[in-house]
Amino acid sequence: MSEDGVPVTILRGGTSRGLYFCAADLPADPDARDDLLLRLMGTPDPRQIDGLGGATSLTSKVAVISPSEHPDADVDYLFLQLGVEEATVSARQNCGNILAGVGPFALERGLVAAADGTTDVRIRMVNSDSVAVATVATPGGRVTYRGDVAIAGVPGTAAPITLAFADTEGSATGALLPTGRVRDTVDGPFGNTEVTCVDNGMPVVLVLASSVGLTGHETHEELAADAALGARIDALRTTAGALMGLGDVADSSVPKTVLLAAPGDGGHVATRSFIPVRPHTAVGVLAAVSVVTGMLLPGAVGHEIAEGWPDGTTRIDVEHPTGHFLVDVAVDASADPPRVLRSGVVRTARKLADGVAFPRAAS
Repeated sequence: MSEDGVPVTILRGGTSRGLYFCAADLPADPDARDDLLLRLMGTPDPRQIDGLGGATSLTSKVAVISPSEHPDADVDYLFLQLGVEEATVSARQNCGNILAGVGPFALERGLVAAADGTTDVRIRMVNSDSVAVATVATPGGRVTYRGDVAIAGVPGTAAPITLAFADTEGSATGALLPTGRVRDTVDGPFGNTEVTCVDNGMPVVLVLASSVGLTGHETHEELAADAALGARIDALRTTAGALMGLGDVADSSVPKTVLLAAPGDGGHVATRSFIPVRPHTAVGVLAAVSVVTGMLLPGAVGHEIAEGWPDGTTRIDVEHPTGHFLVDVAVDASADPPRVLRSGVVRTARKLADGVAFPRAAS
């Protein structure tokens, strides 16, 4: 690594975009690494005009990849969420969208040998110390990004990347139900609000949209224009975060808040997600997994919606502001505590650029 330039690949992973680095190309010291990444991304600046960020949290993301010593993994993946207007770097959460690009990156960088047809890349998500297996299309032993799979929020189509998760329960909190209950009451800006706090890869606070005076079918633009609503949602989230054992989350990107409503476009449930203050144009991969996991538990917020799903259904169509997202989740709700039997999703990724990135000069 040189201050003159850093090898980087820019990929669109799912509905996010990020900078992907080999750990060996970044400073070993976390403080020096974070400083360099902020200068590469162009943070702090609401436009990120002097860097590679896209002026939104969805495009201000970093994946740091290295060979893994874990017996069940090929590579380690550290996700870092960089601020846009604020010079912050957070490792408190996973990102399932950026995860979609880790397998292709590892294969292209030679960290994993590609097979002819498809290749499984076992990925340890360092943020939660859990493992995901990405199945990547590799015809002729080379990664291909071309395919016919469309995902909502992304134009065009690409090759499918199947992500199967293991050991994601309690990713940040240590328990699938961090409060020890399927339902809690939060005294906050909306009065006494019923919530379910669940963590199956992403700590999430589930709330019925009607509990905060919404239908759950508002457009992203309508939600984004209501700054007062965002502040009230955040106040609810910070109180729930303390209940989840996460401490003071006022400056943290987790937990996320997801509003639930009956489906309106042929899916199984309508969602409106906040990340954590601004509304998401879609819904995060692991947030969607946690949402469905929570809804499958009797007594949880949103379970009344899930009760209308056909018996035996595990592939759940999650509606969000820009389309649909399929999640495959199976839960043993009869266990004490409940346990996740299976969770996975299908995403896509595309390589946008590969080369050398140059940081803004250190101040």
